Amino acid sequence: MTTSAGIDQMVAQLRALAVQAEQPLAAANPSASGQTGVDFAALLEHALAQTHAAQSQARELARQFASGEPGAALEEVVLSLQKASVSFQTMVQVRNKLVSAYQEIMNMQV
Repeated sequence: MTTSAGIDQMVAQLRALAVQAEQPLAAANPSASGQTGVDFAALLEHALAQTHAAQSQARELARQFASGEPGAALEEVVLSLQKASVSFQTMVQVRNKLVSAYQEIMNMQV
């Protein structure tokens, strides 16, 4: 695989993931669905499930590569590990923002 083909494939995957990430938000948009509010808990649960799935897939690909199973390419393993890492880091940042917002609300005077 040439470098430019690999980069093009990675860009295509990132674009597909961006479209996939926007779908739950579009479904939760009150103006599009007629709902009166966004179900934040459902969105957060969906994001956690995606993070877990990415980590599970990366772990499985790494196991397949380590055991020498055919079809487990090093590039796929590294890419899936990076996706899982970015997903986990994003969830940690979301958690940090939620804790910060909670602390700020608790410190407000009524």
